[in-house]
Amino acid sequence: MRAQQAERIRRVGVLMGGSNDPLGLGRAAALVQGLGEFKWHDGGNLRIDWRWAGGNPPIYERYAAELIALGPELLVAWGSPSVATLRRQNSTIPIVSVNVTDPVGQGFVESLAHPGGNITGFTDYDPPLVGKWLRMQTQIIPPVARVAVLFNPTTTPFAGLMLGVIEESAPSLAVAVRAAPCHDDAEVEAMMTGLAGEERAGLLVLPENFTVVHRYAIITLAARYRLPAVYPYRFFTASGGLMSYGIDPNELFRRAASYVDRILKGAKPADMPVQNPDKFELVINLKTAQALGVTVSPPLLTTADEVIE
Repeated sequence: MRAQQAERIRRVGVLMGGSNDPLGLGRAAALVQGLGEFKWHDGGNLRIDWRWAGGNPPIYERYAAELIALGPELLVAWGSPSVATLRRQNSTIPIVSVNVTDPVGQGFVESLAHPGGNITGFTDYDPPLVGKWLRMQTQIIPPVARVAVLFNPTTTPFAGLMLGVIEESAPSLAVAVRAAPCHDDAEVEAMMTGLAGEERAGLLVLPENFTVVHRYAIITLAARYRLPAVYPYRFFTASGGLMSYGIDPNELFRRAASYVDRILKGAKPADMPVQNPDKFELVINLKTAQALGVTVSPPLLTTADEVIE
């Protein structure tokens, strides 16, 4: 009993870029589960302070300040805006980033192998992934010829990186690509209204907190305007989207627990390589394809990890 009373309770702050809906809570649970495997227990030898920004830019600043003021030993950050905000307000507390795109290009770390500062973590991006999204648009019948790339520029500082790769891939696939920045549901609907008037038009949704938080509106509007869309995560397709290809974010949160454990035991983020994803999943919703009046090519279907019928 005395040993338990004397045990030091460690403190971790978590800035979640999304909402505390079932999806966000699933990611939080994955982190807690992963920590449990290393014998760290919230409410026991560990205290976790959570803040949920809900993809709302002004909220990031406030919640980052609140977490830092609590004096945590390390911070966990979901998404690029969370990392960027914590980095602006703090240069000493270690940060484990999760679901971050191009941390070198965004200036979070010096290199993936040698981060060099107080930030390390797990990326959600591999350049071939972006070309795969665009290629999928051409593997339906009729193939898409015009693609609008949906994202919120306020919450997607890495949009330029992905747009550049998409634009490089477009000529070889005979697809015209354009950016479709939107800040709210009204702008998303206005964009899709215009897009629906174009022949063989489709939608590509970037992986970021705005599109995750507003996923139901995006999926519903794509169905209403009969726009074939490619999404970055399985949960979009499971909720009625046409196709998705990307990582399992929950798996990244489980993996992040290992870095939290190492830092609490004395490791330095500067010496801990940033890890890229090592697994991607392709999911196709044939029920949605039928509703949209499109056919998914057999070669694409045969490579799918999951087909929803």
